[in-house]
Amino acid sequence: MQNTNHLQVGKLSKTYRRGVKALNGLSFEAHNGIFGLLGPNGAGKSTLMRTIAGLQEPDEGQVHFNGVDILAEPQFIRNQLGYLPQDFGVYPGMSTWQLMEHLAILKGIHQHGERNDQIEQLLQHTNLWEYRKKAVSTFSGGMRQRFGVAQALLGNPQLVIVDEPTAGLDPEERNRFLDLLSELGEEKIVILSTHIVEDVRDLCQQVAIIHKGSLVEQGEPDILIERIKGKVWRKIMEKQLDFELGPDQYLLSSRLFAGKRRVHVLADRWPGEAFESVEPSLEDVYFSTFQEVPIHS
Repeated sequence: MQNTNHLQVGKLSKTYRRGVKALNGLSFEAHNGIFGLLGPNGAGKSTLMRTIAGLQEPDEGQVHFNGVDILAEPQFIRNQLGYLPQDFGVYPGMSTWQLMEHLAILKGIHQHGERNDQIEQLLQHTNLWEYRKKAVSTFSGGMRQRFGVAQALLGNPQLVIVDEPTAGLDPEERNRFLDLLSELGEEKIVILSTHIVEDVRDLCQQVAIIHKGSLVEQGEPDILIERIKGKVWRKIMEKQLDFELGPDQYLLSSRLFAGKRRVHVLADRWPGEAFESVEPSLEDVYFSTFQEVPIHS
């Protein structure tokens, strides 16, 4: 029978030196599946992940995993945790098998037969078995990320944290990697921390958007998108032209496309000439949370 894991984060706050508030009363819950943690650089995602992993303590708040207070018992979460940082170093010249074996021993998998079985299974699962004798330091970005998943899964963790995992991957590597994460989410909690909206849209059953250390939005991507349906407007103009917004109109995005400037605006009513209504995206939801305007109405 499949275990159902439960992560509860309650009112976490953390202030660093010089008054920098990294977390501001942040709360959420997650169960088996992929939970997207979305926010710009500096939003507090890394502080939150380090706190959940038991690597630092908050000033206030609680974190429970499967009913255990992991701030009081940090070793409990370390035994349940797999972690894939954005960048990780490898030993030059060390083969995939050798490095996996070294990391497995560090994780406490001391029985030779059990260790070999786990390593073989994980390398097969991540499509790295044929490269088991090749040095990890020579891997492409996508192969290295797949190795990162393999090492994170040593010991069968029930909570897996991945930090900006698709940064620098080409489209084919990205798709292969996201497929792998999707499989993991069927039986574990996978926290995907990123500022790439597309990764969350394609993969996550739940998403939390963090801004300036606070949780500004949470829910299923489709439901969040539905809340702003009929409120997103697009205008295409010459790239050098300026335009003004009226009251209760908010610029969501502005980008060049085929030599033209394409803007998206959030407004309850038609913003004016040349604007057309468009189907909203998760990216529109994401940018709307930074406008300090409610999107629930």
